[in-house]
Amino acid sequence: MGALSHIRVLDLSRVLAGPWCAQNLADLGADVIKVERPGVGDDTRHWGPPFVKDAQGNETAETAYFICINRNKRSITVDISKPEGQEIIRQLAKESDVVIENYKVGDLAKYGLDYESLKGLKPDLIYCSITGFGQNGPYAQRPGYDFIIQGMGGFMSVTGEADDFPGASPQKAGVAIADIFTGMYASTAILAAVIHRDQTGQGQYIDMALLDTQIAVMANVSSAYLCSDKVPRRWGNASPIIVPYQTFPTADGWMIVAVGNDGQFKHFVTAGGEAHLAQNPLFINNPLRVENRKSLVPLLEVMTRRKTKAEWIALLESANVPCGPINNFEEVFDNEQVKARGVQVEVPHPTAGTMKLVASPMRLSETPVDIRLAPPTLGQHTDQILRERLKLDPETIAALQEKGII
Repeated sequence: MGALSHIRVLDLSRVLAGPWCAQNLADLGADVIKVERPGVGDDTRHWGPPFVKDAQGNETAETAYFICINRNKRSITVDISKPEGQEIIRQLAKESDVVIENYKVGDLAKYGLDYESLKGLKPDLIYCSITGFGQNGPYAQRPGYDFIIQGMGGFMSVTGEADDFPGASPQKAGVAIADIFTGMYASTAILAAVIHRDQTGQGQYIDMALLDTQIAVMANVSSAYLCSDKVPRRWGNASPIIVPYQTFPTADGWMIVAVGNDGQFKHFVTAGGEAHLAQNPLFINNPLRVENRKSLVPLLEVMTRRKTKAEWIALLESANVPCGPINNFEEVFDNEQVKARGVQVEVPHPTAGTMKLVASPMRLSETPVDIRLAPPTLGQHTDQILRERLKLDPETIAALQEKGII
């Protein structure tokens, strides 16, 4: 039994932030019903390749994008533009603890599926809306896209090669961090609302915005600006206040060296056969190394190119110099620590046979996370949910199918 096995979630969201939030709750044991459009489904069902392959090596219809955010959920297809579909959603919401949606501001009100409408049916309902810019303000009606939010929220202004590097330009993250973090914050907010409801009997409305989240997760960078009024700049993979604390080229790839004090710097250059650098008056302490980084870093790069990545990692670990590899994903999943932690899991799937997934990082001793359900096929559980939750008979379900409602 998961920690949230008593919680029912109706997930009206699609793409990433909302589904990520719902998957967190599902991993913790919640019964999550994912509502999708008949015949089409969540947009991410079509965001491929890559597609999952079956036991014979043939591609299935399941995309890598969809499966990473929809495990432990049941899928039902409902056309919410039709009155009969709206009534199905209302009845499911009445039987749920939490509703999650990421429609544009005001869109669900015209279907009678907004918070105020559903609150009338279930006063203690917890209703979480996820949008790009929140429910108020001059941008409220704008659609929210992670890439744009990374730019507007300041992330790209401090990400990418250093400002003085030839050809430097702003860069986005390799994953949709605004969406992911918003989903994480939404999960936390919902859990807080559940506790409040359990204590008081009151439900509530949660207004989550990608832009708010992106600015919040800039953490010390946002704080540095507010404290100094100085606009932060890009430093690439280097630190503005510690040297050397960056990536370095090796004979066969890249590594990270994170020297935190003068002793570690001495060990680093000694291991590389350049012990004299630690005695150089230009580099003898960190403030001087920061001041003279343009002279020091090229010398260190010459040194690091003499050995392979593996040789450097072994050498620096033995010298107690903080370091690490920059792994590609073949190396990530082949790593002994990753294997020991069971980060890759395999689950049975109706079309793929066996599906490889990344395990939840939440490790709870008394209520462990469990993958109970593989990411669902489109509408896989429609009949089951309508029979179980709404007590509909086969004839009624068949009639809804005939009309294209489900």
